Amino acid sequence: MTPNWDHVRVFLAVARARQFLAAGRALSLDHATVARRITLLEEQLGTQLVARSTAGIALTVAGEKFVAAAEAMETAWLDAQADVSQVDRVISGTVRIGAPEGFGALFLSARLGRLAARHPDLTIQLVPLQRTMSLSKRDADLAVVIDPPTDGRLTVRKLTDYGLGMYATERYLARHGTPETPEALRRHLLVTSVQDLHYSQSLTYYPPAFDAGQRRFECASVLAQMAAVKADVGIGVLHDYAARDAGGLTRVLPELTIRRTYHLVAHVDTRRIARIDEAYRFLVDEVEAAEGLFL
Repeated sequence: MTPNWDHVRVFLAVARARQFLAAGRALSLDHATVARRITLLEEQLGTQLVARSTAGIALTVAGEKFVAAAEAMETAWLDAQADVSQVDRVISGTVRIGAPEGFGALFLSARLGRLAARHPDLTIQLVPLQRTMSLSKRDADLAVVIDPPTDGRLTVRKLTDYGLGMYATERYLARHGTPETPEALRRHLLVTSVQDLHYSQSLTYYPPAFDAGQRRFECASVLAQMAAVKADVGIGVLHDYAARDAGGLTRVLPELTIRRTYHLVAHVDTRRIARIDEAYRFLVDEVEAAEGLFL
């Protein structure tokens, strides 16, 4: 007997979340419905897939083996969905885009409204990139990353190089002086990020002359760093593409430039789905149109 796909997709959510409650939240189902679907699937297959306990759930040996078959069913379903959606290019449903906070808040958020206006039946979710985000587990449909993945069934496309530099307000520089050398930065308060919260070392943006004794005001949020610099708190390492349009900021020591690269990542199984393909092309087009902004 072919397993019921609705039961299989619930099983996959449970296998990935390792919790009935979390799987239910991901599927907009209550805990009891998730448990019932798993039981029905086990009855269909004639074997126990999930071991339940007060501490949570664990996959049985049969459950671990069934994951591969379930993912193959999921891939077939997504391929069929992609083939159908490409016929009439119906752009509807939800597409989730994961992006670093700076790129998401300072670039994408102001532009994704055009994609929403173009497709009224499309719901766009812009979420911050996290250490544990996985396209293979469907945590997001598309992801903008700094460190491109090297494994998994993923497609990776370079979007753009971008720069970061040192910025301060004229008021701050008038009050504290303008550093003329990298070493002179040590006399200033450096507005920067909280390094131990980074999910990637590429997010560390300390200037070349930085040392452990540097006075720092550390903000976990890129937006908070920008606000602090604009409030004359100190000299900050900011994204050039955001600082140029922020107003009232002056580039300090322009020879100190930090370079990074954004990459766009998609899962090969979902890339052809119309709504994901549309969002993918939109991101590429927007970044290409703003190429001069990034460098």
